[in-house]
Amino acid sequence: MEKAREFLEKYTTGEAADEVSRLRLPPHRPLAESSFYECFGGRGVRLDVLRPDLISSSFKVPPRLLGGDGNLTMGAISTLVDLLGAAVAYQGEDSWNLSADMSISYISPAKLDDELEILARCLGRRGGYSGTHVLIRNKITGAVVAEGRHSLFDARSNL
Repeated sequence: MEKAREFLEKYTTGEAADEVSRLRLPPHRPLAESSFYECFGGRGVRLDVLRPDLISSSFKVPPRLLGGDGNLTMGAISTLVDLLGAAVAYQGEDSWNLSADMSISYISPAKLDDELEILARCLGRRGGYSGTHVLIRNKITGAVVAEGRHSLFDARSNL
């Protein structure tokens, strides 16, 4: 985690750099708590609708996830596809979903403070396998920012 802190310190300035310097990064306990990756990339996602096999959420693009070109980074987009795809496939405490495959089409840029709508659907399940679809679009313009398919396997399904 120290390498992550060093990277962030190198590429952040101003108020964001002050926040990075105050980060305390204890060792991660898998399955017991959220990781730095989940918190950094997913913080700010607001749940709008939650139904079986469907999650609709909103996300305002923050400065911490912008690249040098002023756009939401592809890494941040893939984090959102990963987190929301895993969330819609989640089936309770006994499940332990592992990403098996993820395919993302990056279609149009998202800028600072753009309000995004993220729609995640579970397309189906067979055995321990779940297939999900995540659509990210700009709420104001309706432009599709990205579209992802995320396949997950429940590692505990065969235990």
